[in-house]
Amino acid sequence: MNATDGAAVLENWPDESKEAAELVIDTYGRPHETTPTLLRWFDVGPWKRIEASREFHEHRFPVPHIDSVESFLDYDVPVDKVDTLARFDGSVVVDRTIGEVSARCHDEQANFLALNLAHDLVTGRRTVDDAREHYAREFLDVRRGNPTPYMDGLAFGPSSSHGDPDTRVLSDEDLERAQREGETGGGS
Repeated sequence: MNATDGAAVLENWPDESKEAAELVIDTYGRPHETTPTLLRWFDVGPWKRIEASREFHEHRFPVPHIDSVESFLDYDVPVDKVDTLARFDGSVVVDRTIGEVSARCHDEQANFLALNLAHDLVTGRRTVDDAREHYAREFLDVRRGNPTPYMDGLAFGPSSSHGDPDTRVLSDEDLERAQREGETGGGS
């Protein structure tokens, strides 16, 4: 991967994802990494990284649109809140092992909105229904020309995540025994 202006790559992208990628380029300049299907920026704005993808996905919340720009933060999501975030918005993605949370939408402002509401859910400030209603209100407020503070930037700071490597359940003895059984053709 190399850092190019991304323009040559975008020539072969569908209009939907090309438009979304151009918004990121307009904001952060040349991508740090470029492949035929992905543009990446690292440590720009508040983000650990931001990616614009050639591939896009239809998303109907709060109205039909496409998701092709994903914004990543270091953020530890407690295990008991992962389901809550999934019920709120399927485009909010938790990677517990790495200690990241991301939002994937059409643009950075929608990702700010989704992640600010995700933070409210993790901290217990909102319910899923309230967060979904707030998302829809801010979406309409953009159209009305009203202030949209949850879309203007992050309302919280990323955490210094170390991730959650999980808990070991197999001992070295279990692995050695399985290896011996495999070599002798024996099962349990």
